[in-house]
Amino acid sequence: MPTPMEIYQLLPKTNCKICGESTCMAFAVKLLSKGGKLEECTPVVTEDKYKRNREKLDELLEPIAGATKTGLLIHDDLCFGCGNCVVVCPVNVANDPYGVGYGKGPTNDKMILKIVNKTVLSANIDSCRRFGEGKITCVACVEVCPSKAIEFV
Repeated sequence: MPTPMEIYQLLPKTNCKICGESTCMAFAVKLLSKGGKLEECTPVVTEDKYKRNREKLDELLEPIAGATKTGLLIHDDLCFGCGNCVVVCPVNVANDPYGVGYGKGPTNDKMILKIVNKTVLSANIDSCRRFGEGKITCVACVEVCPSKAIEFV
């Protein structure tokens, strides 16, 4: 996970405000929190002198780009498909008490987390307890992941 300073170092550092933020550091924080898109920084996108920085920024921000509305980030390179997150997810269990609830695996398509080709994938993310009106800070999937492949950003 990159830091705001790593992102800032690759931005123009002109504080031009084109992105809507007062400083490039503020924009770096906004990018890291998925509140903004790199394309909002016009100089990085359009000026040739920032081309190499743009490539590095794309690489740094790639894992974050996979995060969904809840901030769920799954590191495919770390996941080995143990399935702990699938069976511990309260929403998965509620949606499939006789499949996931008994450790048999999902029997319907209402799952938030599922294992496909030995890697966890997310779906139906709007059902996650971290999203919507009654959101709560559930971290069940993160706590049981032995390889730290799941995080919330």
